Parts: sequence; C-alpha cells; structure tokens
Amino acid sequence: MTSSALKKPQMRGLLAKHLQFHIIGAFAVSLGVASFYKFAVAEPRKKAYADFYRNYDSMKNFEEMKKAGIFQSAK
Repeated sequence: MTSSALKKPQMRGLLAKHLQFHIIGAFAVSLGVASFYKFAVAEPRKKAYADFYRNYDSMKNFEEMKKAGIFQSAK
C-alpha cells in the first residue's frame, strides 16, 4: 500500500482569497438586482406617472369632487 501524503491546507491568505471571490460575486449580484429594479419597477412607474399627467385636468377633477360633496369648504 502506498502512502499518499495529503495536501497541506492553505493557511496564509485564505481569508483574502475567499473575500476576493465573495466581493466580486456580491458586486455582480447587486449590479444585477439594481438593473432589474430600474427596468422592471422604476421605468414603468415613471412612464405610468407621465401617461397619467399628460391628459390630467386638475380643474375638471376638482369640479367632480366638489359635486360629489368631498369638500366641505367649497360650495
């Protein structure tokens, strides 16, 4: 039977090696999540607000609410 020596464990620089790998991974994941949020949430929300206010008439809306009796001070 041959005695094969086990490989010695890395002691120096082990934390730095693992941190480098995890920092790069965390940066890539955070960049992906940020771009997903921008294109899946923020841009459609901005577009919805722009579409709403493109044809919004505040005086018409005020008159409708006044007719409905929402405002007590406006007659």
